[in-house]
Amino acid sequence: MAASTGVSARVVVADDQTVVREGIVMLLGLLPGIEVVGSAADGDEAVRLTAELSPDVVLMDLRMPRCDGVEATRRIREQHPATQVVVLTTYADDESLFPALQAGARGYLTKDADGDEIVRAVEDVMSGHAGLSPQVQRRLLERFAGSPVPPPAPEVAPEPPDGLTARETEVLTLVAEGLSNPEIARRLHVSTATVKTHINNLFAKAGLRDRAQAIHYAYRHGIAQPPR
Repeated sequence: MAASTGVSARVVVADDQTVVREGIVMLLGLLPGIEVVGSAADGDEAVRLTAELSPDVVLMDLRMPRCDGVEATRRIREQHPATQVVVLTTYADDESLFPALQAGARGYLTKDADGDEIVRAVEDVMSGHAGLSPQVQRRLLERFAGSPVPPPAPEVAPEPPDGLTARETEVLTLVAEGLSNPEIARRLHVSTATVKTHINNLFAKAGLRDRAQAIHYAYRHGIAQPPR
């Protein structure tokens, strides 16, 4: 991760409002593990700067003229797959959230996020995980709650799929409840590092990329039940 390894994440900021864009650039300049290498006033410019600068991450606003953030995200992920996109927007409604994720954004924050949340999201997407704010994770939980899931076995609990251990299944259940790694560690009375190891192992066994996929996987296999 950027902050822990001493290697700075190279970031481009895309926002059409000059004052907001300059404020974000100034904030990022004060954060550990982040180097701002460019800023864009619309989606077209964000795509162009990505081609020129090969940043690790683009912090992308959604509502921009000419080319909006969703289209810019789609083009960046198609043309420059090594660059990750973290949405940084005012909006967390379904009409904004799900098209951005479908376009390839791996992170989604609202503009009330503090510096620590931004650093964490950038580190997460660079590590191959999803960088989602708690608010966005709740929206995903609510969305998946409407997805059909198979009923649990009537008599005996099914064997965990994909060779998951009992402990990994327990951790997956808590992930599906929306708990963070520190919260899971406290619930199970183990260290956060141990929780991360269990999550990495179960992700590898089940072929999962991030927590959103893990939640859907848990519901699909009857390991956890959607909230009522």
